[in-house]
Amino acid sequence: MRAPIGDFDTATPAPDCLDRLPAPVADAVRHWQGSVSADRIVYVDTDPRWADTAVFVEHYGRELLEQSANCVVVAGKRGGETTLAACVVLSTTRVDVNGVVRRRLGARKASFAAVDTATGLTGMEYGGITPLGLPEGWPVLVDAAVADLPYALVGSGRRRGKLLVPGKALAELPGAMVLEGLGAA
Repeated sequence: MRAPIGDFDTATPAPDCLDRLPAPVADAVRHWQGSVSADRIVYVDTDPRWADTAVFVEHYGRELLEQSANCVVVAGKRGGETTLAACVVLSTTRVDVNGVVRRRLGARKASFAAVDTATGLTGMEYGGITPLGLPEGWPVLVDAAVADLPYALVGSGRRRGKLLVPGKALAELPGAMVLEGLGAA
């Protein structure tokens, strides 16, 4: 199969390679619901040495920069309560943690979650966290620019491999909220 974006040696519908995904991501693909078919989610095998966006696009193609999205875990705090959420923004932007995220979570203070918290609770590797397969009940804040992409390149849950996911599918994830301005220049 040819990948819908990029020039990758190996591209496979995600339902056909669940063994390459961490358990929570494989379960999300296995139990996929929504208007976009699960086989439109494509796994591309990539070298983990090039997992970070800047190095990745240098190796796999600069045109992917505008189609890449980062998923980061944030923690919103108010009183003694902490709300964890995932934010999905274009890789050319940064998450507006102190503005859009803080307000959306109703938090007094918001920050990026500690690495151990993010990896421990998601079951995913740092540098590969993806919005598919996140813990139940987590808000998934998706920047409108990502939701508008025909395909977004996101992590696979591991540093090895990426997922190509239609933006519309990201907007339909459980707990997803599409927000304008989540990603700031």
